[in-house]
Amino acid sequence: MKTALMVAEKPSLAASLASILSNGKSASRKGLVGNCSVHEWSGTLHNETVHFKMTSVCGHVMTLDFIWKYNNWDRVDPVELFSCPTEKKEAVPKLKMPAFLAQEAKGCDYLVLWLDCDKEGENICYEVINAVQNTMKRSVQNPDVVFRAHFSAITDKDIKAALANLGKPNENEARSVDARQELDLRIGCAFTRFQTKFFQGKYGNLDASLISYGPCQTPTLGFCVQRHDEIQTFKPETYWVLQMIVHTSEGREVNLDWERVRCFEKDIATMFLLQVKEFKEALVESVTTKEKVKVRPQALNTVELMRVASSGLGMGPHHAMQVAEKLYTQGYISYPRTETTHYPENFDLLSVLRHQQHSPEWGAEVREILAEGINKPRKGKDVGDHPPITPMKPASRAELDGDAWKIYDYIARHFIATLSRDCTYLSTTATFKVGVETFSCTGKVLLDPGYTTVMHWQAFGKNESVPTFTPGELANIKDAKLVECQTCPPDYLSEAELITLMEKHGIGTDASIPVHINNICQRNYVTIVSGRRLEPTPLGIVLVHGYQKIDPELVLPTMRSAVEEQLSLIAHGEANFSAVLQHTVEIFKQKFQYFVKNIEGMDQLFEVTFSPLAASGKAHSRCGKCRRYMKYIQTKPSRMHCSTCDETYNLPQNGNIRIYKELKCPLDDFELLSWSAGAKGKSFPFCPYCFNHPPFRDMKKGMGCNMCTHPTCPHSLNSNGVSSCPECEAGVLVLDPASGPKWKLGCNRCDVIIHLLEDAQRVAVEEGTCTCGAQTLAAEYRQEKSRLPDGATEASGCVFCSPVFAPLVEKQRAVTRPPGSRAPRGRGGRGRSRGKPKPPKDKMAQLAAYFV
Repeated sequence: MKTALMVAEKPSLAASLASILSNGKSASRKGLVGNCSVHEWSGTLHNETVHFKMTSVCGHVMTLDFIWKYNNWDRVDPVELFSCPTEKKEAVPKLKMPAFLAQEAKGCDYLVLWLDCDKEGENICYEVINAVQNTMKRSVQNPDVVFRAHFSAITDKDIKAALANLGKPNENEARSVDARQELDLRIGCAFTRFQTKFFQGKYGNLDASLISYGPCQTPTLGFCVQRHDEIQTFKPETYWVLQMIVHTSEGREVNLDWERVRCFEKDIATMFLLQVKEFKEALVESVTTKEKVKVRPQALNTVELMRVASSGLGMGPHHAMQVAEKLYTQGYISYPRTETTHYPENFDLLSVLRHQQHSPEWGAEVREILAEGINKPRKGKDVGDHPPITPMKPASRAELDGDAWKIYDYIARHFIATLSRDCTYLSTTATFKVGVETFSCTGKVLLDPGYTTVMHWQAFGKNESVPTFTPGELANIKDAKLVECQTCPPDYLSEAELITLMEKHGIGTDASIPVHINNICQRNYVTIVSGRRLEPTPLGIVLVHGYQKIDPELVLPTMRSAVEEQLSLIAHGEANFSAVLQHTVEIFKQKFQYFVKNIEGMDQLFEVTFSPLAASGKAHSRCGKCRRYMKYIQTKPSRMHCSTCDETYNLPQNGNIRIYKELKCPLDDFELLSWSAGAKGKSFPFCPYCFNHPPFRDMKKGMGCNMCTHPTCPHSLNSNGVSSCPECEAGVLVLDPASGPKWKLGCNRCDVIIHLLEDAQRVAVEEGTCTCGAQTLAAEYRQEKSRLPDGATEASGCVFCSPVFAPLVEKQRAVTRPPGSRAPRGRGGRGRSRGKPKPPKDKMAQLAAYFV
């Protein structure tokens, strides 16, 4: 029997597909990757019986990155990123997804791809193909081996139809995603690295660890800042409105609207008022009555769903799409990523509608539509991707949680509304003449609520009928007056308005629009205020203004929309992948070089907005280069700044920073500092220069003296290391020479702390080693504070084995060692105790007792 491997995009989707295709008879087993189970059953494929294996990936299998040597920000000029080599790497290395797929594909005859039916899904198809190509029974180049399932809903009918009508993956669409990934990587990383390194640490109150640029993200931010600028530059204008009230023959008072609407010149408005006041009656010039229609909505697509979620349901677009994705994988709705607003001609609207007829929420409305016959939906836009978003099976409030129910409720009501009658009402307008001025009043009377019975938030409201007037009738004027008003500034952009602008200008896709909006929020470029409106932060404002000052095209939507058009041509097979990529990269490379040359223009704006470090902080420790005092900037992230050298040094965070005995680092002459997490917490000395510029190859940024492998420095690991940590694999217990008189050993990797030899005048690590492999310690006490036996003032030995030191070790401060973990050995660095033998078994038990 032949075997077919089937791969979905998510574990939950794989489980749903397997259940449908096997009629609930599949057997499941755990795969080698996290939650990616393998579901197996026998069935029919291409009129032959095969053994099916259904599993999944977890999104993208691979991700694009630069080769390793270009990922060092300090050693690579960002301009090199426009031309340096790239490579595909595992998206989540710990999952080992390619190996998992290759193993499951071993010996399989067919590969059936059930990835989401969009461009990203096509791209993942080829990632899966590449992962399994060496283990499939037959070559993946064989046209009878690899197949693509196309579906838009997780229902029995759609899924079984997809299996019966398998197609092929679309390489052009996959290549367009490859192009987008490479462009975003090269452009985004080059600009982000340069401006982050240029501005980071230069300003005291600039709270940003990363100052990013994105070809889509930045124009999205630009829309928000443009609205902010309009608000700031808005100058209110005073205008006047002529209001009039007339009496009807029945004694009713009616407010009339002035045909001129408003007047910005007070003298002229006053002239109109004086002319009107000469008359006591208003002449009814005409009365017109028309039947008007409030049309039902078009079919629902992704952009409209995101707009409604933000403006009506109080959900951000990113969260709303996550909820919609979950509803889709559970089979409640059709695929939620679509640009189409027109139902296909063969779409079974009646069947979908019947599913909703027993709903306690809208069942009565559905049954009425079914009884009268459905109305033909409005013609929308058919992009050719997926059908509009529709409910695929009934649901109740009890089945779905709060946000899931809100999304499902809207989707169901919107679908029902597209098949309902339009809302109709009668509009009556009476027009009046007072001298040469024209006034009017309008009333509305509901005739048929139509679709608004199910989309109740769009309901007509109360009837506002106009009193009965007849042409030629005279109505008494009760009052005429001028009302002074002022124009108001626009409000900040709402998420719904921003989504509309992004769609209009071609920024992002229906899948990526919510991601870009989420990014500018998370990166502190905008904040969400009441009404889900986006208010730019000072950082967001100064970035956009800086781009506008240097090169406005970097923030205008025109550049990205042009790129998106080229990517779309690749997807349709109408443009060459390499040509589009090379041309676009070259344009942005030139823009980047111009940006670098003119960065001072943006820096001037930063200076106005943020405080330069030279004016911040207080004098602290000496710089090893100029020997002048550096300033300690305590605003997060805390750092040291030398205004003479114009250099900034990052510091360990979330602790106290002090000068360490006014001692200097023997490598660079910088004064040593000490970091501590409190009186009883971890602490260690460090050199601010070495902390940022590791002096040895085996050291990384952010290491203190307790991890420094300098062979002779008295502050280094080699001088103060005692033994390997009993709790973590790579840690070493290091004596903190600044902790006296409450001496302690602390692991340089984890949080293990051992307090010992309290009140000793001096504690030092000796040359000798114990049989257990740990370095011995020497301790000296003053006579009056000695805690040693028989009043001795000096002693040496192993802190773990010596009976003299045993009572002076606070065992309760050590972290409990789990069974089977190792006992202390030598300090494990380059030190003298390397290679010491392990202690005998009875000694192991004794050592373990110190950590229980």
